[in-house]
Order: sequence, then C-alpha cells, then structure tokens
Amino acid sequence: ALAAGATWLGTATPEEALALRAAGLPGRIMCWLWVPGGPWRQAIEADLDVSVSGMWALREVTEAARAAGRTARVQLKADTGLGRNGCQPADWPELVAEALKAESAGLIKVTGLWSHFACADEPGHPSITAQLDRFREMTAYAEEQGLRPEVRHIANSPATLTLPETHFDLVRTGIAMYGVSPSPEIGTPADFGLRPVMTLRASLALVKRVPCGHGISYGHHYTTPGETTLGLVPVGYADGIPRHASGTGPVLVEGKWRTVAGRVAMDQFVVDLGGDEPEPGTDAVLFGPGDAGEPTAEDWAQACGTIAYEIVTRIGARVPRVHLNGEEGE
Repeated sequence: ALAAGATWLGTATPEEALALRAAGLPGRIMCWLWVPGGPWRQAIEADLDVSVSGMWALREVTEAARAAGRTARVQLKADTGLGRNGCQPADWPELVAEALKAESAGLIKVTGLWSHFACADEPGHPSITAQLDRFREMTAYAEEQGLRPEVRHIANSPATLTLPETHFDLVRTGIAMYGVSPSPEIGTPADFGLRPVMTLRASLALVKRVPCGHGISYGHHYTTPGETTLGLVPVGYADGIPRHASGTGPVLVEGKWRTVAGRVAMDQFVVDLGGDEPEPGTDAVLFGPGDAGEPTAEDWAQACGTIAYEIVTRIGARVPRVHLNGEEGE
C-alpha cells in the first residue's frame, strides 16, 4: 500500500498496528478498536494515531501519555448513525471540551475527526445524506471550539468509489484494496477499474475412483450418483473455507468448474470430478480474478450466502502467501 502511494495505514486493533511498526513500516498508522486496559502507552511510544470514542478512552490515553512523557496523537470518532463505535452527538460537546483540556496540558494532540458510513454500499439510501450532514455538523462544532485536526475522514470503499463529496482529507479503502467491489449493487470491479489481486489455490492431495452410491464427508450429505472420480482438496474451515460452502462452493480443476461435494471439513473437502482423472498435485483454484475462467470471491460469497469481504479476509495463517512479481498473490 505504501509503495502504491498510501499516506496512512489503518488497522482495527492496536496489536495489528504495533506489529506493523515492529516490522519497520514508517509513516502514519492509525488504530481504532480499543478496550479498557489496552496498550495505550506502547501505542504512544510507537508513534501511532489512536482513536477515542468516549470519555473512558480519553482518560486512559491521557494517563498513558503522562506516564510515557509523550504527547499522544488522538483521533476523535463520531457516531453519525452507524450505532457502533464512536461518540454520540449528545456526548460530543463533553468529549471535545475534555480533549481541548488535554491538548492544553500537552498530553494529546487531536490529529483527526472521523466517522463511518452504515449504508454507503446501498445507492440512494437516506442514511448517507443524514450521516454526512451530521459529520459536517460535529466536525464544525469541534473546530469552532478550537480543535485543529490534520484530517477529517468518513469515506469507506463504497463511498470512495461512488461519493466524491465524502472524501474530505483522506479516504479509507478496505475491500477495494483487494480489487473487489464493495457490493454488486454499486458495480463490478471492472466498472471501477479494479482487478482482484488475490487467488486462492490448492493442489489435489488425492484422486481416486469410487463406485455409485458412495457417501462423501461427514453426514454423507452427498452420495455419488454413479461411478466417478473424487479429488481431495487439502483446505478446510480451519483455513477459512466457509462451512456454508458445503455442497455449493465452486472450484476450477483443469478448466472445469466443480462443486464442493458434501461437507467442508476442518482441513479438507472433496470435489466430484466426474469421469476426469487429473493427477495428484493438479491445481484446484477456489477463487481469483476470473481471467482464466476461475470463480471469483463474489461467486463464493453468493454460494455461501455472505459477502466478498468475508471470503477474502477469513483466509487463515496456515495458508502460505506467495507474492508474484508484485502484482499477484495467493
């Protein structure tokens, strides 16, 4: 991301942000999902920007800054309508006032004001305008009181791609960084000039002939309709393959789409290869950009009744990441 021009990085948890800094990544890194007793001091000493959504968090970060003898970089999050993290409008004046006091004491510097959309992936949803108006009101109030943030931001991937009026000082691209559209309702990756960058593949661990009526995997929810060939794919729900893909997940093997036969198990699943007999070690491509006819993450999302975000972000640590020419990964 940095090599491609990103000026900030963002993580949900402070532990993720600290790991990035420990790996030597420079520049601004923001983290926002805090719980009481979190590693505030470590974050301050690592020059991270931390998010504050309420008074308890402001108290903890100022105490940590005092202990560290450093000024903490803080971004105040406003709940403009998502109903998740963030400070409610009714509590905003108190949070702003206390943040100003902490700034005057040299304990914090408010570097940003931010929020998050609830329905930016639903074109025309009335909450979009309502949240944007509320964000403008809450940031204007904070600035009128004397805060001077470097950045204001509310745009996630769908807002970045379709709502330029929401861009303010920076945008937070999440799923778009994978080259995946936030939602089929707003457009395909090609509509936005995106190309999926992630391919998930495995090698067939076993290929064998079985007779008609052979049960497959736990519960025998699939039985072979005739004599056929089975291929064993050595990834399962411990690797992030959804169990909901049982009987529905598409896989490309030697140019043909196959479907997960029976239940996805912890470490493996089976595909019915019909009369084909590929060699063990043959690629089984679960998803990719679709250029070679393979399924996409969106195909898997539809097969599992979920969203593409879940498909690409749930792949576990047991799956090796291989970067090819800086352009493709798996």
